[in-house]
Amino acid sequence: MKLAGKVGLVTGAARGIGAATAIELARNGADVMVNDIAPRETAQGVLDEIASLGRRAVFFQGDVADRSSDERMVEETVREFGRLDILVNNAAKSIRKTLLDLEVADVARVWDVMLWGVFHCSQLAARQMVKQGQGGNIVMISSVHAKMAYRTSTAYNCAKAGINHMARTWAVELAQFGIRVNMVEPGWIDTPGERAHFTEEVLQEEGKKLLLGRLGRPDEIAKAVLYLVSDDAAYATGTALRVDGGFVLPTIA
Repeated sequence: MKLAGKVGLVTGAARGIGAATAIELARNGADVMVNDIAPRETAQGVLDEIASLGRRAVFFQGDVADRSSDERMVEETVREFGRLDILVNNAAKSIRKTLLDLEVADVARVWDVMLWGVFHCSQLAARQMVKQGQGGNIVMISSVHAKMAYRTSTAYNCAKAGINHMARTWAVELAQFGIRVNMVEPGWIDTPGERAHFTEEVLQEEGKKLLLGRLGRPDEIAKAVLYLVSDDAAYATGTALRVDGGFVLPTIA
């Protein structure tokens, strides 16, 4: 078990990449705090799956944009499990409009979740890891959007680029404490969130156009997270691991 004795916290973990990541951590020996803004019922399948793997899971409903909620979440993680070793910043918000149509409130909401939420959770988790004195891992679920200027995604593109730069900065600052900070950059992944923007037919057709002929799966991103938080990646910090099935290659070749 690569993560035996470890405790992970995954935000936005009721479905999609977050759910797959929480389960993958548990499959490899970690107990997991499962966070989501949605109610517990939405995450029940994840909690049951983790329990079936013989690991403990606790659900915390909260909006990562709310600092006080994040403080309670970290406190509850330590109270329930005794420690915190791994933070996976997965919670996200995407409002897709052109610059001409965006409302200030749209941009503020995306940045509250994806910039401030990541800042709050990472700072609180890092402080706990430093207090424990045994190192730790923070992983950002970033995106190919961090480098590519996709239409109708001003706030989302900027947020993903921002969390990458925060991660690199924190990797420099936290190395002295044995805390590694890394990023995973997924491409087009088959998640429930994509269905808020595309029909099933469009997703299937567009998937066929990708180099590997399909959309990625959440579990494929989860395995990348596992690598980064395990000792297999003990010499990796401040790095971005792109897992996109070659999605961006035609644009940069």
